[in-house]
Amino acid sequence: MKVLLVRLREIGDVVFTTPAVRAIRLRFPDARLAYVVEPAAAPVVAGNPHLDDVIVAAKSGLAADLALGRRLKRERFDLAIDFHGGPRASLLTWLSRAPRRIGYDVPGRAWMYTERVARPRHLRPRHSVVNQWDLLAPLGIDPPSPSANPVDIPVDPAAAAAVDARLAAAGVGPDDRVIVVHVSAGNPFRRWPPAHFAALAAALAAGEPRRRLVFTSGPAERDAEARIAADARQALPADARHRIVSCGGFTLAELRALVDRAALYIGGDSGPLHIAAASRVPIVGLYGPTLPSRSEPWRDPRLVAEAVEVAGLPCRPCDQRVCAPGDFRCLTTLSAEAVAEAAERALARGADAAGGAE
Repeated sequence: MKVLLVRLREIGDVVFTTPAVRAIRLRFPDARLAYVVEPAAAPVVAGNPHLDDVIVAAKSGLAADLALGRRLKRERFDLAIDFHGGPRASLLTWLSRAPRRIGYDVPGRAWMYTERVARPRHLRPRHSVVNQWDLLAPLGIDPPSPSANPVDIPVDPAAAAAVDARLAAAGVGPDDRVIVVHVSAGNPFRRWPPAHFAALAAALAAGEPRRRLVFTSGPAERDAEARIAADARQALPADARHRIVSCGGFTLAELRALVDRAALYIGGDSGPLHIAAASRVPIVGLYGPTLPSRSEPWRDPRLVAEAVEVAGLPCRPCDQRVCAPGDFRCLTTLSAEAVAEAAERALARGADAAGGAE
């Protein structure tokens, strides 16, 4: 049996399919599983032990999609599952000509599937892993739980070695407590203000001498990351400024390995937060227009995770196309002090869980 899985677009959305990948492997242990993904999120599934093939849809446009569709058809898949439901994903699923094609019952594209699963058009306080898992119901797979079906991204040994070398070169010792702070988001509606990040980092760095704040960001926001680091250092006494560490950019594979070296991860609701969820490290998630109930770390609930949000705003959640109040208050009023308090709680809880104290 040959199974095709399709999930395009965002990193976090691909992370959210990894529990389903494992469930499909358990359901069809002898099947050949292939996954179609776009370049940005390909590292999320590149090392997945339950997949036999990762197909990167590198080029966009009708000609490229038709060519990829011909390739998929030649593979003679028996089953195709479209976890995305967008125009390109549904087209590729249909072009595979798999005799059994499962997808969402979306207007204008439902005819491309042989089996359709309902998907409400309004936002629900229901986790994205569960929403995508609905597509597995026709296969007789039971509903998921974060403890039994966590997100899964193995650490690449080469990436781990590279991260260790870079941290050592930056003066981070084995006894230092690394706090990873991801300062960007692909969606501007989810970006916490840079001044808030700088104030947060300075507060955490001032709290304990062994802490080392390591910033990460997307490739397009390296300059903003550098400014945040500079502002955080400036807010610290001269003898504490070395606690803000500059290591340069990290690939997704390196970010996954970096989090395993950390005592804490802090970041907004974006792909890197969900990569961090594949670790056992404490997490502080910042939620602006989104809800934790939809995108909190999907892993064992016994692991430490703190969600920080501004409650009581009638405009939350939103579709992230237009800020109705116009001032992004779901993020701008989320204070550095509130996030620092959540970070301290997470660090303390993480130390208690490890049987030690900071």
